[in-house]
Amino acid sequence: MKVKGFSLSRMMILFTIFILLAVIAFPYLTTSEKASAAAAKEAIRKLSIAAENYATSHSGAYPASVDELGEFIASAGKYCASATGATTVCGEYSFACTLGSGGYTFSASPVVAGSAGNITYTATTGGLIDPS
Repeated sequence: MKVKGFSLSRMMILFTIFILLAVIAFPYLTTSEKASAAAAKEAIRKLSIAAENYATSHSGAYPASVDELGEFIASAGKYCASATGATTVCGEYSFACTLGSGGYTFSASPVVAGSAGNITYTATTGGLIDPS
């Protein structure tokens, strides 16, 4: 009488193959998270530079609207829904922009914590970017 099923050695071989596949795939998963976080940080940096350039060319007054900011960065509308802090989802991050003639705050937070990392990037008047 023949018993059907897998032998212990076959199970060990299959288990080893699954482990190897997981080890190979893991770095690609974390690379995607790092890429999303880097893209969000770069967007915040560009928005901050555009706001500082605006202030330089307007006697120290910062942009009070997304349209004014758009003069210095074409993608401002992509990241900023409004100048009052309303959020815009772009990729795996949610962006919020608060603009006023006295200064600005830009922030990017992961839409789902852990999916794109756990870092929120914030840029404030003066160009300071704070990852937290």
